Amino acid sequence: MIRQLASIIWRDVRQSYASGGTWLPVIFYLSAATLFPFAVGPDRQLLLETGGGILWIAALLATLLPLDRLIQPDLDNGIYDQLIVRGLADELIAFARLISHWLAFGPPLLCAAFLASGLMGLDGPPLVTLLASLAIATPALAGLAVMIAALTAGLKGAGALGGLLLVPLAIPMLIFGAGSLSDPSGSALLFLAAISLLLVAITPFAAGAALRALRE
Repeated sequence: MIRQLASIIWRDVRQSYASGGTWLPVIFYLSAATLFPFAVGPDRQLLLETGGGILWIAALLATLLPLDRLIQPDLDNGIYDQLIVRGLADELIAFARLISHWLAFGPPLLCAAFLASGLMGLDGPPLVTLLASLAIATPALAGLAVMIAALTAGLKGAGALGGLLLVPLAIPMLIFGAGSLSDPSGSALLFLAAISLLLVAITPFAAGAALRALRE
């Protein structure tokens, strides 16, 4: 069982890096961070006050880009049916997909955030807080993407519908993630961690139920 899950994770991560599913969100993220200083001007204080929130919004929007690649291709190719025949539960398949998507999405996004923070003038404690908040939130963002991709699989306009579903669900993370930059007490990070843990725990069951419903 563990070997099968590891093989699924490795295959998904390898395909994501090879097909551009990893690099497209990173390029979008860096592009958004590059354009923002040109839009607001060279006011360093303004960039310091708003840069962290902009980087968080860019991270949320970057999550939307790989939605149509997470579930639908494997359904079309019959890969999920083969995994079910081998005895894997839908929840385990969804959990493996969450891990693989985070491995392909989370670390590259954190590296991009480190580079983009220089454009915003973030350094020192604000930079550490930004990276910590994104590190806490990226598993939940990956889980939301997998869950919504499973819920919208097989529907026309699934990408647009997925965006409409993801943005409202991610607003609490956006509030506490961006708010952590101006919260010296650290309570915003604790709330963000609680939300992230809850979403990661829910994702395998919600996505697994959606995958099971597709076969019935």
